Amino acid sequence: MIVRLACGALQGVDAFRVDLEADFLRKGMPAFVMVGLAEGAVREAKERVFAAMRSCGFTLPAARITVNLAPADRRKAGSAYDLPLAVALLGAAGVLPPATSAMLHNLSTLAVSLHSMSALPISKPDQRS
Repeated sequence: MIVRLACGALQGVDAFRVDLEADFLRKGMPAFVMVGLAEGAVREAKERVFAAMRSCGFTLPAARITVNLAPADRRKAGSAYDLPLAVALLGAAGVLPPATSAMLHNLSTLAVSLHSMSALPISKPDQRS
């Protein structure tokens, strides 16, 4: 199942929309691939998000997970994709209803602690429906 979330990024002082898409393919070897010109901190989101989900008791099924950050021609940096990635993965795994995750614009940072997953979100309902 493919889940698409709208989030945002900054380039200088200008903001631009980023579509985060997560796809679970249950066939083939389990893997995690992130594409879309993601810099180091964005690629490391996998470790932060998986640790946060484990500490909250969520487990993802073994799958080949592909995450796309569009537009692919603009650099994405920082940890602002942690919460959108977590929401998309939980939606793709069937834990969250896809309609719920698709209605949010997410710009936030995910904090991982021993027992909790917390975030400082700046979210608003999607006005395009």
